[in-house]
Amino acid sequence: MAKTRGKVKTLHGFAEINRDASGIDVGNAQHWVAVPSGRDAESVRMFGCFTSDLHALANWLEKCGIRTVAMESTGVYWIALYEVLESRGFQVCVVNARQAKNLPGRKTDVKDCQWLQQLHTYGLLTASFRPRAEIIILRRYLRHRETLVQEAATCIQRIQKALTEMNLQLANVISDISGTTGLRILRAIVEGERDPQRLATLRDWHQGRARGGCQ
Repeated sequence: MAKTRGKVKTLHGFAEINRDASGIDVGNAQHWVAVPSGRDAESVRMFGCFTSDLHALANWLEKCGIRTVAMESTGVYWIALYEVLESRGFQVCVVNARQAKNLPGRKTDVKDCQWLQQLHTYGLLTASFRPRAEIIILRRYLRHRETLVQEAATCIQRIQKALTEMNLQLANVISDISGTTGLRILRAIVEGERDPQRLATLRDWHQGRARGGCQ
């Protein structure tokens, strides 16, 4: 359920660039939203972070005649809200939190969402770059792949360390313990095979030349 909050103070001496602007204080459990005075009985409301709450937030902004929204890039909590608002046709301005906090003139009794709404109204915020949806999806795949590669490398290092502690010097006879030959030998050792001659027969001859005793 939406809740309400105090009144907003206005800045003087600035031209109103975005008259239909809203400001959102993004959180992990709730979002505080401010709209211009006179658009609703209360100009500040609180919404939850579930999907139904985000759509209720968007409905309220539409009811208030809002066209553009400013929010801070707080962790990853802003992403779901951004996507909902963008799909509903709002122009969303995601700003660096430092920019909003470093601008002079802020009063202690002005809430974050109200301050963002004021700054956005007067065109004092610069939107961070946000790539197109297709690029975002590709970037997520690439970052996930990079994470998997890093985790795989860490696992191989742990395997190599465990083998060294057990004085199984596979690295001295094969070039890659994670390759076909290495994995075959490791599986055989785990299953109880200890004869080096039998282990040597597990070499994959389609791979490059092995080292030392596995040639």
